[in-house]
Amino acid sequence: MKRYQCPDCGYIYDEKTGCEHEGYPAGTAWQAIAEDFPCPQCFVREKPDFIALPNDNVIGLST
Repeated sequence: MKRYQCPDCGYIYDEKTGCEHEGYPAGTAWQAIAEDFPCPQCFVREKPDFIALPNDNVIGLST
């Protein structure tokens, strides 16, 4: 399963765990997520802004 990271706050959408709060149960593929899916942590970015993570790496964020 793949993971996608919000470039603004670092939230990671993991297909394995989904995002129950936004109505996406565990196992929901990224392709099944609506294009206007907002980052559930910062609400600044939407799905097209998220970055696919290679393997289990997390992209570093400047603070």
